Amino acid sequence: MARDSQAALVALNRFGFGARGGASGDLINAASDPRGFVKAELSRPNGVLLEAPGLQSTPQLGQAVFAYQDQVKQAREAAAKAGAPTEAPADQKPGLRRNLSLNAVATEIAGQMAEAKPADNKPADNMAKPGAMQPNAATPPVVKPAPQPLNVIQKTFRAEALARLQRATLIECGFTERLVVFWSNHFCISASKGELARIWAGAFEREAIRPNVLGRFADMLKSVEQHPAMLFFLDNQQSLGPDSRAGQNRKRGLNENLAREIMELHTLGVGGGYTQQDVTSLARIITGWTFAGRQGQLGVPGSFVFNTNAHQPGPQMLLGKTYEPTGLAQGEAALADIARHPSTANFIASKFVRHFVADDPPPALVARLRDVFIKTDGDLKAMSTALVDSDDAWKAPLTKMRSPYDFVVASGRLLARVPEDPGAYLNNLNLLGQPLWSPAGPNGFADTSATWAAPEGIKLRLDIAAQMGARLGNNIDPIDLLEFAAADAASIETRRTIERAESRQQALALLLMSPEMQRR
Repeated sequence: MARDSQAALVALNRFGFGARGGASGDLINAASDPRGFVKAELSRPNGVLLEAPGLQSTPQLGQAVFAYQDQVKQAREAAAKAGAPTEAPADQKPGLRRNLSLNAVATEIAGQMAEAKPADNKPADNMAKPGAMQPNAATPPVVKPAPQPLNVIQKTFRAEALARLQRATLIECGFTERLVVFWSNHFCISASKGELARIWAGAFEREAIRPNVLGRFADMLKSVEQHPAMLFFLDNQQSLGPDSRAGQNRKRGLNENLAREIMELHTLGVGGGYTQQDVTSLARIITGWTFAGRQGQLGVPGSFVFNTNAHQPGPQMLLGKTYEPTGLAQGEAALADIARHPSTANFIASKFVRHFVADDPPPALVARLRDVFIKTDGDLKAMSTALVDSDDAWKAPLTKMRSPYDFVVASGRLLARVPEDPGAYLNNLNLLGQPLWSPAGPNGFADTSATWAAPEGIKLRLDIAAQMGARLGNNIDPIDLLEFAAADAASIETRRTIERAESRQQALALLLMSPEMQRR
């Protein structure tokens, strides 16, 4: 069978995280049967699950947070007069570049290389400061405060991040991991919401997203909306039926956050045929969906529970259908119907194609995936297979900009560097504006090129590429890496620009900034 390097590049970049360096042979394997290479991961559903030593369940993590918070409270009470230092956020320098032309940025990268090297001479800026020390004066040693040990929340977040990054780096194509990233962003929470959200972020993905990536959409929807992380993120534990026992006692009512985002962001989409009254009805239906607190009065602390005392009694009308007062089952029935709604099929298909193929999704491809979604009762494996089988998904040019997460993972894969510590990755994601599991709102991170191709974003990517080049360039041949990444699918411009680089360090940075590494 003839090998197709261009189709292999599409297979690896559009559907995966790019080729791995070293002896992986990813591009050669993909070139022999591009579609089969991508779909091979779909036949291994257990391969989507993520288990690693030390990763705990949501209830276990919830109890760990409650215990940690109790310890902090006791320590503060014991030292009430002691102040706690605060950390200021790191400054970020915005850039001014807009395009990805390699020739245009080559000279700038050369300058970045010089900046990335350690200075040989001591800075002389103290000469311009009043009261600066004279050369022969004794300089008192600067005592740096000892780094504070990580608390259980920080340790857990980093362990979850490392497990995810290692999986993305080691997996052959990465299609299933890309599916995890897509659905995790679609049903996003934000670790910045609070300590529970931060410690639960990875567990939420492992427990609610991964088991359902190749399953049914209705099952994923139920798992997501009943997960304590989502309930905490969108404040449903605060929502009380106005006529419920708890609502009457506490003089508090509905919180519509979760209901609104279920309809607007998770299923039907804006213009999907629902009204504000439907949002209110769904909010009433899912009152009582909460998680057990630290006292464990309703169940195991940190676990999902249905609190009958907080549930709005009586039947509810939603999208023209009456749901009888059956407690927890009332809400589950409503979610099952919303998952099968035609607007949900269209919204999911459009968003799916936008993520993988083009910012302006081809209507014919959207219609095909929508029909598959409807005919298979929301079978996500069938929809993913239909995407890969579609000629439109392979013919569209590789013009979408890789997100920061895709970029840092693709770079690590090509450099054959399996992360042993997530720190550098997390720092780069923060710098590039896509902090892991921490979008600014419930709509997740944007999925269009315009967001990630902004001038300041390109400048920051350039900084990171230059740092990688300065650190690793001496031991790597960028020409060899280009063969791993694209082989003869690489453009003439990319090949010539890398060959003409002033150094290996600069060549590596140029490779990481090339369209073959930045576009998918």
